[in-house]
Amino acid sequence: MFSLRKSLILTAAAVLGAVAAPALAQGKSGEQRFPGVGRNATPGEVRAWDIDVRPDFKGLPPGSGSVQKGMDVWEAKCASCHGVFGESNEVFSPLIGGTTAEDIKTGHAARLKDPAFPGRTTLMKVATVSTLWDYINRAMPWNAPKSLSTDEVYAVTAYLLNLGGVVPESFTLSDKNIAEVQQKLPNRNGMSAQHALWPGSEFARNARPDVQAAACMSNCGPAPQIRSALPQHASNNHGNLAQQNRLVGAQRGIETDGGAAKPAVPQTKSGNGAPSAILEKNSCVACHGMEQKIVGPAFSDIARKYGGQADYLLAKVKSGGAGVWGSVPMPPQPGLSDADAKLIAQWLAGAAKP
Repeated sequence: MFSLRKSLILTAAAVLGAVAAPALAQGKSGEQRFPGVGRNATPGEVRAWDIDVRPDFKGLPPGSGSVQKGMDVWEAKCASCHGVFGESNEVFSPLIGGTTAEDIKTGHAARLKDPAFPGRTTLMKVATVSTLWDYINRAMPWNAPKSLSTDEVYAVTAYLLNLGGVVPESFTLSDKNIAEVQQKLPNRNGMSAQHALWPGSEFARNARPDVQAAACMSNCGPAPQIRSALPQHASNNHGNLAQQNRLVGAQRGIETDGGAAKPAVPQTKSGNGAPSAILEKNSCVACHGMEQKIVGPAFSDIARKYGGQADYLLAKVKSGGAGVWGSVPMPPQPGLSDADAKLIAQWLAGAAKP
């Protein structure tokens, strides 16, 4: 299975190849053919983008990680959002559960066809170990993607597989044995190629994709408006969905209030606004909204509760905590500088209404 990123790279390469074909025919590089218009990508730049891992494990870097090490990494960097055992918390869908030893034998997650089963976990649906490894490597942790080392990614993947009963507690996953583990994945035989997008498959040869893109360069008409399926006059009968539904996962809230003015950003007593650059640089906004709870509480709620308590907030920002705002704990932030932590704490402490 090609990732979206790989598909985009290949599409771009095809377009660029078509443009550069005359130049190549004349023995000239793109830079020579079109002087002053960009430059050729360096091998290092290509490697930096080409990081996805295919189902045949092409692109997988060498390395290894044990289930035990994975548990340590998981509890430090993953459990705050996904639960200690992958069972999730109040925000994210569960990763583990719903698979059996029989599924590991057959390669089909039987409960996917059980309408009485309450949910669909990641291990029930995923058909390739490379998908797990690749996504963890590129996108996790949510607040610091790509911060895990290669061996930590192997270890976290091994821990998840152990939770699902695929590998034993003593197992060490590596680039040498990952293909063997693929043969034990509970839903490895549950993937369909009927979408006609699988290269070289019978369906790709005899069918066409269900979406036919047509480039529109001018007079394309108005942009589509995505909104509630309810009529406009009734869309806000029960309040703005964007303020009720969670902002992550499959169910995201959409604006149904007709574009009403948003609440003002909390202000410090000195009148200065939020330190947005620092909040974004340190990924604080991945878990906290200004006026909305995401994973953690809204900045405005923290400010109202702990106004004037800069020292207390500083300790919480650096060390994390649990139990005050629900079941999802805030992990420690060792990468946050003391200066940034102090500024955030002082801003929150001064943002409460006098």
